Amino acid sequence: MKPLRVVVSLMTDDNDYQLEQATAAREAAKRLGMELEVLFAENDSITQSQQLLKAIQLAPQNRPDAIALEPVSGTALPQVARAAVSAGIAWAVVNRAAPYLSDLRLNYKTPIFNISKDHKEIGRLQGRQIAALLPKGGAILCITGTAESSAAQQRVAGLNEAKPENVQVSWLKGQWTEASATRAVTSWLRLITSQKARIDLVAAQNDVMALGARRAFEQQQTSEMDRKRWLSIPYLGIDGVPRTGQAWVRSGLLTATVVCPPCMQDALEMFDQALRKGIQRPQISPVPATSFPAIEILAASRASAAQSPVLQRA
Repeated sequence: MKPLRVVVSLMTDDNDYQLEQATAAREAAKRLGMELEVLFAENDSITQSQQLLKAIQLAPQNRPDAIALEPVSGTALPQVARAAVSAGIAWAVVNRAAPYLSDLRLNYKTPIFNISKDHKEIGRLQGRQIAALLPKGGAILCITGTAESSAAQQRVAGLNEAKPENVQVSWLKGQWTEASATRAVTSWLRLITSQKARIDLVAAQNDVMALGARRAFEQQQTSEMDRKRWLSIPYLGIDGVPRTGQAWVRSGLLTATVVCPPCMQDALEMFDQALRKGIQRPQISPVPATSFPAIEILAASRASAAQSPVLQRA
């Protein structure tokens, strides 16, 4: 029996979680005896669409048997999906909502499914972290992912739902990369209003953007006292890759993260079960997320640090 050919399409290679997804896919493909191609879209939905259409339009003997997509755009490429399943290619959307899958599953027999983190719950977890770290309220700076991303939108909704009412949020937009967050925060710091702002915590929608925000404050041309104040506040991220996000928490660069295990290996295992063994997959398979450290530990650590003059509110 010939090995299954699988294409994994990821957003960017400038993001630790996306690289972790690629590693997880390669390990699963090796274990399952699959031929794997990993594509990175440079955070551009047009590039991602073109890369996949090129694979779909190959001669039948050279086409992939399955495509697993972590989309740049919030729409998750419905037209590309239809072209794929029309060609008999199994299709999975990873870490994004894709309502169009219901229609495709009704009209095509090829395996079609969604495996995703609950992005709204991830936002809620970050909101609970904020509540634990700012029990008396305060003001936070939040760096989101791209505007068109459904994951970014759902994380915003979850954070707003879970954060205390006495926590005020200033929003900046990033592109899921460290450099984009550094640019966004650097531009914000040039504003006269930001120079007078009191920020008690920085939250980003992934770990590398949280680190990018911290880099911007480190590089800021300001007094040593102001720099120490910026660097003493909590920094929160999301993804919790062991060698980056979790390591940054342990080293003190970040205060907390939300651990979201990579799920590309799950997508490849589902392709194997569906295409090799005929096991029908549910339309949606959720992936759980957890706070690191636990919310209770964050609350206890904040309480013990509350006497520090640097951390007290003015």
